[in-house]
Amino acid sequence: MGLNGKLVASLEVKCGGHLFHDLYQTSCHHVSNISPEKIHHFNIHEGDDIKAGSVIGWKFNHNGKVNVTKQLIEAIDDEKKSITWKVIEGDTLEQYSAFTITASFENNWATWTFVYEKKTEDTPEPISLLGFLLDVTKDIEAHLHKEIKAF
Repeated sequence: MGLNGKLVASLEVKCGGHLFHDLYQTSCHHVSNISPEKIHHFNIHEGDDIKAGSVIGWKFNHNGKVNVTKQLIEAIDDEKKSITWKVIEGDTLEQYSAFTITASFENNWATWTFVYEKKTEDTPEPISLLGFLLDVTKDIEAHLHKEIKAF
């Protein structure tokens, strides 16, 4: 059994991926307003805004437990509508030695990719965390769809 893994999940989003990319690139702090039961807080630890090299933090409810994470924004690709975060602190690193998240919002698809290294062979695959992000994606889609209909 290997300790390295990769999980990928895609979800069709009817309101267009560019709106998701814009939200995550410029207005992450709104995600806690859109999905308050899941996301409690967002902040920027290092850097003036959301760009490659900035360090951000999230406080969220996953599996009935409040979790925190601190992430380095490794890359933002406006052409591919993708953002890559490397987890550098927090609850995720209790089970994983390395954990990188990439979100791609091309066309009408939201795709989440996890690349990770488990600390032990007994560590579970992060499937529930991936499901959590898909649920947040659905909350954001419902919110954006409502805003589009309002215009």
